[in-house]
Order: sequence, then C-alpha cells, then structure tokens
Amino acid sequence: MTINRREMLGLLGAAALNAADWDSGSVDHILPAANHNRILVKVSFKQPLSAPPRLSAGARSAQGLRGDSHGTYWSFGLDNLKPATTHTLRLLDARGKPLCQEWPLKTFPDPSANISRFRLMIYTCAGGHPELPEHDSPRIAFLPLAQRQAMFENGLRFQPDAAVAIGDQVYWDLRVGWAAERLGKSKFALSRVGVFDRSLPVFGTDNERKLKLAVHPQIASLYGARFRSTPVFFVQDDHDYFENDEAHPHIVTFPPDPFMLRMARATQRLFYPEFLPDPNRPLGLQEPGAANLSESFGTLRYGNLAELLIYDCRRFTSLAGPAATLIPEEAEKWIMQRMASRDTAHLVNVPSLPLAWSAGKWGDWYPDVLQDNGKLGLGKPKYFWQEGWRTQHDRLLAAASAMNRIPLFLCGDMHAHAHGRIFQTGKADLRRNPVETLLTGPISTGRNMWPSSARGTPPLASLTLELEQPLPPVERNGFSIVDFTPDHIEIRSFAWKQGEPEDGLRGMQPFRTVRLQRRG
Repeated sequence: MTINRREMLGLLGAAALNAADWDSGSVDHILPAANHNRILVKVSFKQPLSAPPRLSAGARSAQGLRGDSHGTYWSFGLDNLKPATTHTLRLLDARGKPLCQEWPLKTFPDPSANISRFRLMIYTCAGGHPELPEHDSPRIAFLPLAQRQAMFENGLRFQPDAAVAIGDQVYWDLRVGWAAERLGKSKFALSRVGVFDRSLPVFGTDNERKLKLAVHPQIASLYGARFRSTPVFFVQDDHDYFENDEAHPHIVTFPPDPFMLRMARATQRLFYPEFLPDPNRPLGLQEPGAANLSESFGTLRYGNLAELLIYDCRRFTSLAGPAATLIPEEAEKWIMQRMASRDTAHLVNVPSLPLAWSAGKWGDWYPDVLQDNGKLGLGKPKYFWQEGWRTQHDRLLAAASAMNRIPLFLCGDMHAHAHGRIFQTGKADLRRNPVETLLTGPISTGRNMWPSSARGTPPLASLTLELEQPLPPVERNGFSIVDFTPDHIEIRSFAWKQGEPEDGLRGMQPFRTVRLQRRG
C-alpha cells in the first residue's frame, strides 16, 4: 500500500513527537484519555510529591488527585474544553515550577460534527514484567521493553487519533494453574515482590508496595510518555484481575473475588485512565461518586463518523447456567441500543473476549475444549462452562448483523492476528450482513506464551460457528491500524515475532490490508 500525504507527515512528525529530547523532567509516565470536551490524565513521578501538582490547558487548570499513599501517582481532569482543539498541557508543581516539558493533546470532535476520517491504533496483551524469566530458563518470558516500545513507536508514526489497549495490561497471576506458577508464584516473583495478603486492602498496607513493584514495570516503564499526545482507552481482561480464567472442582476464578477486584481497581487508579462520561451510557454502568467515569464500559466517539463500544467481559461474569452472562444485563441493553442507533456511520464492538476463535480456555464464549486426541472439539464437555454465555454471544451477533452498518468486532485476549467472517451462530442466520471479527495482534507475547505452546493448541475457529477465515490465526506480535471513512473501514495488520530479523521492527509495514465496504 502506498503512503499518503498524511502518513508521510506522520512519519516526519512522529519522530519529533516521541523524540528522546522531549524533557520528561520529574515524570515517569503519562497516559491520557479524551473525549470532545474533557481530558483525564494519569501520571507517575520519579519521586513522590509532597503537595498536589496542577495540570493546565490555557485558562483551564486542575489540581491533581493523589492515587497512592505516598504522592507518586496522580490523576488530572480538565473539563469544558473546546472540541477538536489541540490543547497545550502544562504540568506544574505546587509552586508553579514545570515538572516536565509542555505537550499537545487534541480533544475529539463534537459528537454531532461531520467527520470524514478517523484513525485508530489497537492491540492487546501488552503486559508482562520485563525481567521475569521463562519457567526454569534464563530466557525472558515476555518481549523486552525495547521491542514492545518499537512496536508502539511504529504505530504512533501513523499519527492515530486514538489508541485502544484490549486487556491483559498486567501478567501476575497469584493462585491457579501453570500461569500462576510461572508468574506471581514464581521464584522471581516471590523474591522480587513477595506474597500479597488477600485479607487486607491494597492501599495503606504492604500490598500497595508489592503491587507497585509488580505492575509499574509492566505499564509505566513500558509506556513512559510515548502516548502523551494520543488518547488511550484501556479495558481489563482476566490477567488484569491477577488470575487466569480457570474453573476446577477446587476453585473457579471468575467472577473476581473481593481481593481480585481491589487489585484490578488499584491498578487502574494508579496507571491508566477510566472511561470518560457518555450521555448514552446508563448511570448504572458508571462508578458511584466518580464524576460519571466508568471502569468497565467505555465509548470512543469521534463525531458522527465512528463510535466504539469497549467492554470488560470478566468483572461481571455470572454462573447461572442457561441464564449466565459475561456482560451484565444493563450493559447488554446499552450495547443493543447503541447498535440500533443511527447517529454514526460506524458502530464497532470492542469486547475484552474474542469472537470466533478459541484455544480451549474455560472463560470463552464457546464450549470447544482440548480433547484427549490433542485437538479442540466438543466431545468432552468443558468443565463448568456456562450455556448462557453462548446465548448472549448469539444475541450480540444477531443485533450487529441487523445494523445497516459494517458489523465489526475488534478483539484482543487471543495472542494472534486473524480475520473471520461469521455467517451463522446458533439459530442466528447472519448471511444478510455477516459479522466481521478481527484479532488485533499482541504486543508482549514471548516464546512460550503463545497458545500453541501454553495451551497445546493454536487458536482455532469454534466448531459451533459457520465461519469464513480470510486470515486464519497467525501467532505473531503486533498491532492494527484502523482507518474509518463514511463509506468504508480499512484495517492494516502489522506483525513481527522473536526470531525474525530485528530489521523487521524498524519501519514495520502491514503484512495484510483489508477494506470493509459499508453497504448502501
């Protein structure tokens, strides 16, 4: 694909945006969120601050809210900002002294504005402690930070208007299965961090120190200030609750117990923004007393061109058999109502749990599980899998197919790139407008963390679907760049894997491009 003028300017301008000569001063990391009139920024500092700092944008200014017990982590909210405007942000200490160099951040267009183009960077599974060794091996389990950061910088050179990080921002499982043995229960983890006390709160106890030791290298050290001018939308998945999704006679990990929930909420409070207000989102999906913020259900609205619904499929898991859900009833109603709306050209679902493919994990939409013959199948039932999860899946896909829009799901969790087209699920015939599903690419996956290694099978299409696979799953690291125009969505997939030439990390080019045309 040829590079257009905007991309050429991006290639030239991204170097300036992310240049090493930007003065980070006292700042360790910056992660912003934005909508059309509001900004929320999470910042950590190299040393604790004794007094609240301030963030300003022109005449607007806000005092920081301390996130931790010591004054290292702060959040800043600015509202009543002008839409579609580049705001110069300044971070000052209590005496008015700059804490870092100023930087630009642009608010989104007004929801009613006529917009002709929107660009998104999207990926999954960026977490992983950069020093964690593979099990019984001197090799590192996850990609080094420098390689992950190279992928980020490759995406940022295309100057996306926003980015979405789909789940698994953290890998530090504490109790169950092979993942815990290699993560939070490993010799490295026990010597570096220690054992959490599940009976205590996170903040104000030694759990807080341990959480910072485990998580700061996975998020703050990874992102630094690279995304300071690119709003990032983070959604949590199973590992962000410090467990894999597992079901055994002695333990079922989801819905999260109180300690898991405290850990996930503490991670977000310190490191990355919550979802900003959305007038179309029910109040029951927002956090009480949190200025209409939501931790689990978000909207990325870009004028009248595109709306992305971003949602956590883990926190509210229910175990009610035929009536079970992975998304609570109120959230499903919200998603259905937005899919039935007609005020944007595109409506895209971004669930934390992928559609179409499985590697046999318990908490899937699908009943496929590894059989005695070493292949995914349906002959041996999946222990404690809930029939209602699939029923909810079918409702969502049927509603997406009924739209007079491209029914697209952008998915994470699965460590792969893939593109599928679903024609039938259960009793729902989707042939009139088949559902498009995309695996967006994982950032941090190391040699032994791919499904084919960790689960004994590569990601495979569920046997319960009628599915076409223009791109079957490819186990490579990477990300996707998604361009929206009024009449189409173009998706470019970028990939690289350990063992391939390092030159492939410099100036990455898409290995696949697909254009989805809007009908009518």
